[in-house]
Amino acid sequence: MNSTLFLSGFGIYVCFLIWLGWYVSRNQKSGEDFLLGGRGLPLFLVLGTTVATMVGTGSSMGAVGFGYANGWAGALYGIGGALGILLLALWFAPVRRLNFMTMSEELSYYVGANRVVKNLVGILIFIASIGWLGAHILGGGMYLAWIADIDLNVAKVIIAAAFTIYVVIGGYTAVVWTDTIQAVILFVGFILMAVLSVQHIGGLDNLYAAMDPAATSFLAIEKLGLIPAISLAVVVGVGVLATPSFRQRIYSGKNVSTIRRSFVLSGVLYLFFSIIPAVIGMAAHAIDPNLDNANFAFPYIAATVLPVGIGMIVLIAGLSATMSSASSDAIAGVSILLRDVYVMFTGRVPNKESMMNYSRLALIVVIGFALLFALTSNDIIGYITKMISTVMSGMFVCGMLGRFWKRYTWQGAIATLVGASAASFTVILSPSLTAFWGNPVIPSVAVATLAGVAVSLFTPRNMVSPEEAQAILDAERAQMEQGGESNKNTTTSTPITE
Repeated sequence: MNSTLFLSGFGIYVCFLIWLGWYVSRNQKSGEDFLLGGRGLPLFLVLGTTVATMVGTGSSMGAVGFGYANGWAGALYGIGGALGILLLALWFAPVRRLNFMTMSEELSYYVGANRVVKNLVGILIFIASIGWLGAHILGGGMYLAWIADIDLNVAKVIIAAAFTIYVVIGGYTAVVWTDTIQAVILFVGFILMAVLSVQHIGGLDNLYAAMDPAATSFLAIEKLGLIPAISLAVVVGVGVLATPSFRQRIYSGKNVSTIRRSFVLSGVLYLFFSIIPAVIGMAAHAIDPNLDNANFAFPYIAATVLPVGIGMIVLIAGLSATMSSASSDAIAGVSILLRDVYVMFTGRVPNKESMMNYSRLALIVVIGFALLFALTSNDIIGYITKMISTVMSGMFVCGMLGRFWKRYTWQGAIATLVGASAASFTVILSPSLTAFWGNPVIPSVAVATLAGVAVSLFTPRNMVSPEEAQAILDAERAQMEQGGESNKNTTTSTPITE
């Protein structure tokens, strides 16, 4: 595809997103409006933004590229993601009733609103948000660099700058509207690419003939090995269950029913969708088994198989999907930065009048940090799996133990977080363990669980009731509307009920 034509089309599309971001958010008046869309997002917007994130960088670059190299293993990304979002709907949608603003509030709530846990989790989630954001910038940059034939680092900067503008202008409302539009285009585009690419190579028989037979076995288990295959699906599922941007959708949804229905629909759609990236990846391998980088399989197919006009639309939608995924994580990072990290160091929260400006400035800071991360890596799947295992598996276990085990203590929560990271680093630094497990997520989750349970059993019970913990967090959050020092005044609370 002509690079000038593509860049022109992409520029026009970004201008449209900037206008849309301004238009849908022009009535925003508070920080809560900017960061959570006013906590009233309807079903179709929650569904749209969830689908766009699921069918974003991980699918368009990572899963298709993995399918190019490993056949049906490309479906593991979608299977893990679908199971993750379905379990999120089942287990965590009810936390919407508690009006949390950040995931660190939620995890600290489970252990009596403990400030140490809240601060530690706040830092980890901030790092995780930047990590996810960096992965999306990396994927989008690789995508743009290949299509437009420009320097990879320049492409990463362009991607970061493009979504920064419309998110800074419109906040979370802009994110969910642009996500919804992109989800429709990309979902249809993926299906069209799969069908036309199989037709292009002469059918499924030719698709299989071009691949290593082990890669065409059930989920390519014969090629990957059973444990590494399970590890890949698990790491994606854990990522969904512990990703701040998915929690942001819970906190911003209209009500529990809206969130749960949108997540179930997203999970079912994504489960059926999971085979499509693998098919596209294998078709790209059949057409050209010598691509310099497997992550370029998606744009290669779009540029090679689809008619020029449709191909450009799909390519732009695919690129914008990586920006949509990035923008969701950017908003989550800003919420953490202002609600938790800022308070940690200043003892105060930004007041209502300053919150919008602080949020916009914080967005630039968060995206800038993520861009620095992205400039140091060129491997999507490796980047994501290591980041999830090291930073997020502990938060996943914290959420599970806190939500379902009343004996969990704040000391146990810290042991969980430390144990997860220690186990992950142990596997990453050992080639033999890495080869056996595929990625560190299973040992990381196992060690985190054992550490959390053991330490909780050997430390005093948490004596703060759920109602008291919620009142502490409510009082802190109320300071955002009033300005002033964070304190522990109590307010009326609503405990989780199923």
